[in-house]
Amino acid sequence: MLGRRVLTAVIGIPITIYVIHYGEWLFAAAILILTLLAWHEFYTMLGNKNVKVFYNLGIIMNALILGCAWLGNSQEMTMTLVFAALLCLVNMVVSGNKSTVVDVAFSILGIIYIGVGFSHLLLLRYTDNSLYITTSMGTLSMGASYLWLAFIGTWANDTFAYFVGSRFGRHKLCSAISPAKTVEGSIGGLAGSILAITLLGVLFKLPVSHSIIMGIVVGVIAPIGDLAESAIKRFAGVKDSGKLLPGHGGILDRFDSILFTVPIVYYYIHMFLLR
Repeated sequence: MLGRRVLTAVIGIPITIYVIHYGEWLFAAAILILTLLAWHEFYTMLGNKNVKVFYNLGIIMNALILGCAWLGNSQEMTMTLVFAALLCLVNMVVSGNKSTVVDVAFSILGIIYIGVGFSHLLLLRYTDNSLYITTSMGTLSMGASYLWLAFIGTWANDTFAYFVGSRFGRHKLCSAISPAKTVEGSIGGLAGSILAITLLGVLFKLPVSHSIIMGIVVGVIAPIGDLAESAIKRFAGVKDSGKLLPGHGGILDRFDSILFTVPIVYYYIHMFLLR
């Protein structure tokens, strides 16, 4: 298991670095693919509980939401979400007894959770995209810098939480959803996020105070994203969301925390750093 996880990381990390730094159409295409794969995982998981998520409608709406993010049209994104909810309800009405309120609720949840979550990766990556900074690692667009803050802060949270929890974990954090998570591990993860984002903030020439605050916010939000996906998997009765990434599970297993931390970083930056 560990060997497969390492191999997947060795292959995936260089690809991730290249796609993020290249940006433009390549990054948007990668996010679209990840979104549709995540939607398929969500649909498959809920199928185990006989919940009939509106698959084709979700594909269309998720793609439209990403298109709105790609074009930077937040109002159109809101409109798309409203139409998605209305179409889900219409689908239930015209289907007779074939679709239920539960099907509608999970369909809307999935579109918001996956479509809106992944769309913020585009929004964050293309924030201040015309501005560049020079670091010891080379020239980097501000949008890529902001995305790395969220990514590395989240990964640091996961890594520190695992090692601290394995060594010192005694008190369960949320045993009803994820028995392996501990309070001690969460504290370690919080420290990891603060450390990683503060160091990156110095590298990216951001105010230290804001870097520390973002580290705290990411450190608190990341495990909530992990637990949210764990709750969905527990409801569906599955161990992993999918099997696409050997040793890691599915796309949602790998991006569960990212789908929560990236929007938080995006809105923090727009509220406090882009004034």
